[in-house]
Amino acid sequence: MKNFFGSLVNFVGKEWWVEISTDSPKCVYYFGPFVDQAEADSAKRGYIEDLEREGAQQIRVDVKRCKTPTELTIYDESNDSSNSLRSFPTPVLSGQS
Repeated sequence: MKNFFGSLVNFVGKEWWVEISTDSPKCVYYFGPFVDQAEADSAKRGYIEDLEREGAQQIRVDVKRCKTPTELTIYDESNDSSNSLRSFPTPVLSGQS
């Protein structure tokens, strides 16, 4: 019974998200939440295409169930060689409603 309640606590509050990491720019994007894994899987192609059109390089995708991220776009400024704050526009994503 103890394992059941532990599993229930971990399950509650988690939704399906598409996490996309890129090396150029060095970013992590979160898209969602989705009702189920199938919905997230079907939406991810549109996000990838939009990032490719914007010139993102080395794109990696992970569909996972997790709590809502505190930030939907995380930019790693430590890899910015210009010493000035660079701003990347938030992608206009065709897969979003």
